[in-house]
Amino acid sequence: MAVTIRDVAALAGVSPSTVSRTCKNHSSISKETKEKVRYAMAQLGYEPNIQNTPPIEQTPQMLSVILPPSSRDVYENSFHLEVIRGISQFCNGRGYISTVITGQDNDEILRAIQNLVKEEKMGGFILLYSKQDDEIIDYLYNEGLLYVLIGKAKQFVNQTIYIDNDNFLAGQEATEYLYQLGHRKIAYVGKESDMCFSAERKAGYQKALAQYNLPFNANYCIEIDKFATDNNAIFCTLLEQKDRPTAIVASDDILAVALEQVCAKKGISIPKDLSIVSFNNSLFARITSPQLTSIDVNSHQLGIEAASQLINHIENPNLLATKIIVPHSLIERESCQKVEKNDI
Repeated sequence: MAVTIRDVAALAGVSPSTVSRTCKNHSSISKETKEKVRYAMAQLGYEPNIQNTPPIEQTPQMLSVILPPSSRDVYENSFHLEVIRGISQFCNGRGYISTVITGQDNDEILRAIQNLVKEEKMGGFILLYSKQDDEIIDYLYNEGLLYVLIGKAKQFVNQTIYIDNDNFLAGQEATEYLYQLGHRKIAYVGKESDMCFSAERKAGYQKALAQYNLPFNANYCIEIDKFATDNNAIFCTLLEQKDRPTAIVASDDILAVALEQVCAKKGISIPKDLSIVSFNNSLFARITSPQLTSIDVNSHQLGIEAASQLINHIENPNLLATKIIVPHSLIERESCQKVEKNDI
């Protein structure tokens, strides 16, 4: 079996990214560490693709931002734009370059990553999403590439740097907010459960129901496979139930806006007939009518923290993997109102 960069890292007692930088003669690695890594390489017979190259500090290093695979919908979500704004702002202040990788599927994204890895100035990657069993994470980890995850790590947890909100708590608090307004028939609308943020918010929603002894109604809980405005049928199924919900927790502002549009067509008044709490506090929450009560996840700060941690680990390769939780807050607007007991 061929010797890998991780084998060298394990023998030398350093991170895979330190081995990679040693192969490129990176000036951020001390002379002592380089000697230790090169000794391990010699012992194992490891032959890197790049050897004895001059230090690469003369040109700015590049951080690559990876968007979720999608043909269209991901580019319409202002959450990603706010995160990228935070990343770019921090990179500009530290003299790093940021770029964006997109693709219709994982194969297209992987090809783009592989092309970028050939660039000696490539510093690391920031993934704007977290999902179960992600082959892109598998590739980055197995190749010893430095990456930061926005979202909770589900693979290689101890070795992964990640920035996240407490989405479980946020989902619980959104549901509790509706309960305190008098709602007892509370539904949840989210993205597919392999996306970790939505799964966590759904779990928090279910925890709040249990906390207040409200039964979990499977008909009140729906998952949609993409953020789009053409899911009217599934929304109608939810809203046309005989005992329809009086309130809904939506895992994203875009889903909430789509839901509002269906309600308008069906003559359901918001918030008189239906209260909605959504997530992200994006532009969509502010320009729709009525404006949405929304959980602000501080998208811009998520981007700043992700770029900060990636650069810290580039410049200090043997740091332990960092886990950071960015706080959230509920922004009250016009999409929710109290219900009277005889309306429950």
